Parts: sequence; structure tokens; C-alpha cells
Amino acid sequence: MKPTTQTTLIHRLDEEPLELRCGGSLPVVDIAYQRWGEMNEDKSNVILLSHALSGSHHASGYNPSLPEAGDLWKEELHDGWWNDFLGPGKAIDTDQFCVLCVNYLGGCYGSTGPSSINPETGKAYGKSFPQISISDQVAIQVALLDSMGVDVLHAAIGPSVGGLVSLTFATLHPGRVKNVIPIASSMKTTVLNRLILFEQILAIENDPHFNGGDYYDGAHPDYGLALARMISHKTFVHLDAIERRARQEVHQDSETLAWYQVQDTFQSYMLHQGKKFVKRFDANTYLRIIDMWSRYDACREIGVETPKELFDRCAAHGQKFLVFSIDSDFCFYPEEQAAIVSGLEESGVETMHITVHSDKGHDSFLLEPSLYTPHIAYALSL
Repeated sequence: MKPTTQTTLIHRLDEEPLELRCGGSLPVVDIAYQRWGEMNEDKSNVILLSHALSGSHHASGYNPSLPEAGDLWKEELHDGWWNDFLGPGKAIDTDQFCVLCVNYLGGCYGSTGPSSINPETGKAYGKSFPQISISDQVAIQVALLDSMGVDVLHAAIGPSVGGLVSLTFATLHPGRVKNVIPIASSMKTTVLNRLILFEQILAIENDPHFNGGDYYDGAHPDYGLALARMISHKTFVHLDAIERRARQEVHQDSETLAWYQVQDTFQSYMLHQGKKFVKRFDANTYLRIIDMWSRYDACREIGVETPKELFDRCAAHGQKFLVFSIDSDFCFYPEEQAAIVSGLEESGVETMHITVHSDKGHDSFLLEPSLYTPHIAYALSL
């Protein structure tokens, strides 16, 4: 028996254009989100959840249909990505809290993105869709909260890229959130990650079907997007786990390449991951999100010079932080969370730092709820 179906809700911003941090604007913005639980009388029990790079706003429950996503809403997305964390009686208890999760601006699962119709032209935005930043994601979240009359969040929670959003929400609007839980995240994108993300950008840009981003009326840049996903996948999943999965899941892929023949189960596994991904995600969305991630600097997002200035804002409003690291993470290394914790402690912010010991790498936050949920439940109870 499947859990209760969750329906995507849409909030539209159309009274005035949304001005973006990097320049440019959008005349109309649809914000796709899901909601679990009920707000209490003073709306003080709201939790804002931000998803990872290629995730969606469908964090819990069962949703077999998402018309806004078209053919991209594949079966692997039907179950919420945090079912074991979020729901009645769970760590993020929807009997106690009202939880909101928003699909990112630039997304392909309902929020306005490159595949959306530009009302000024009647065609998909494509390459004309502007550059976006983490603070733009916060802006649409704030607009949604304002429309609901929510002044102060009980918590902002985000894994991976979602942690960048949660941290920026907390520092850009420090009076609007009490508890902040970034998971396997960072306060500034490292040079290594910027180079890995640049490789993915080049993979998509050099696909012969990319056409600068205007490909919606023809063939899509599937090879480029598949290669980009393969580049990223080995940072999300620990190499030992990749080896185990490759031995367990045999995929015969030899027809794709012009000269080279796939040699072993590891190559076949990675090729399968890339080919599967292109069926559920849009290349233009992927480019916008990884570009946003590549340029991330928490200080620059809110216009301060130092981490001390950044986290003094949190201290001034009595925020509390729970920061998670994963010891086998090759995507956001534990040193990156240590830098967040050091900055928080220097500013006197009450901080708890948990290092999860896992052999699953960055994806541990999706796969091993028992390592996270007791700590999350405790932090939310304070």
C-alpha cells in the first residue's frame, strides 16, 4: 500500500518582475512546492526544507504524477526522497510541524525555469533564462513565506546544495529562523568543486545538440548531460560503494560509443547512471544549478567581507545550528563543514557538530536515516 499522495502547489509571483542578484529579471515566477502538516495558530511551527542539486520539492509521500514536469517525472521520483526523515511521528514530525519544500528557481519540476514559457515571447526561455544565485532561491522562499504570513521559521534544513540555501537564508534573514541544519554542505565552493562543475558545464556545452540552450524543438543534449552526471556521480557516491553497486547491478552498454567498447561493469554502471539521469532532468536546469553552486560564497551572497560578520548576524538573533559532516564525503569534504563550525563558534553561536561515519559517501544523507534522525529530532525539540 502506497503512502498518501502529495500534490504540488503553485504560488505565482506576477505583481512585479523578480529582480535577480546577478542582473536580469523574470516577469512572472511560478514557485512549485509541497506542504506537510498544519501551521499552528501563531505560525511558529514551520520548517523550510531545501533539496539537493537534482532533487525536487517532493520530499515525502507518494506522487505518481506531476504534470508540471511533463515526461521528466519518472518512477524513481514518485516516492519522496526523505520519506524516512519526514512524516507523522518521524524525526521531522508533521504531527507537530508544518514543513514546506520548494522546487528551485530555474528548476524543471514546476518552478519557473529554462523550459518554462516566457510570457513575453510565447516560447521556452531556453538560453535566454538568466543566471541565478543562491540568494535568488532564498528570495522566492521568502516570497512564499510572506504570502502565508509566516514571519519566523522554527527551522531551515538543507542537505548538500540545500545546505547552501539554508545557510544563506539564515544569514540573509537572521531574524526569520531559529534553528539551522545544513547537512554535508559548505560556506564557500572550493576550487576543486568549481573545476569538477566546470567539467560538467563543458560536457553539456559541447554536445552537438545543445545549441546554446535552445534545443526544446529538437534533439536534446543527452550525451552531454549524461557525461555531466557521470562526472558528478563519482563525487556523490563513495568509490567503494560504486564498486559494490557495479558488481551487483550488471548493465550491458556497448552500443553508445563510436569506437571504444565498454570494458567492464564499472564503466557500464556509470554509463547506465548517465543515461538514466537524462530521462528525468533538463540540461538547462542542470547548468543553472551547477553554475549557481560553482559561484557560491556565503559572505558574498549577503554582502559582507568576513565569516565573522556573516555569523555575528546569527549570534545577534540567537540562532542555533546543527551541522552534519560525512567522513567519506568526496563532494563536500568534512573540512568544509569544519570551517562553518569554526566561524559559528568564533561568533558565539550555539552549535552542535555531528560527523557521520559512513561508507556511502555524500549520498549517506539519503540512504542512512538512522545516522541523522535522532540528532535532527533532538535539535528540533529545543
